[in-house]
Amino acid sequence: MIRPGKSVDDAVHKAVAETSKTIRNIDSVYVKDIEAHVKDGKVTSFGVICKVSFRVDSIEPQSHA
Repeated sequence: MIRPGKSVDDAVHKAVAETSKTIRNIDSVYVKDIEAHVKDGKVTSFGVICKVSFRVDSIEPQSHA
């Protein structure tokens, strides 16, 4: 996933916020790569490529008693 932001910190926070809209139980984020976007010789934003770790809910078998 790539998320742009005004800083690396901002980009990571945006990545977690966007991912948490559809994924629950996020435990950690591994930042695999960082990009700086440049326009007219100035850094305009940062992007991060992340891997997100999360726990999967277990499904308990239902008792038919």
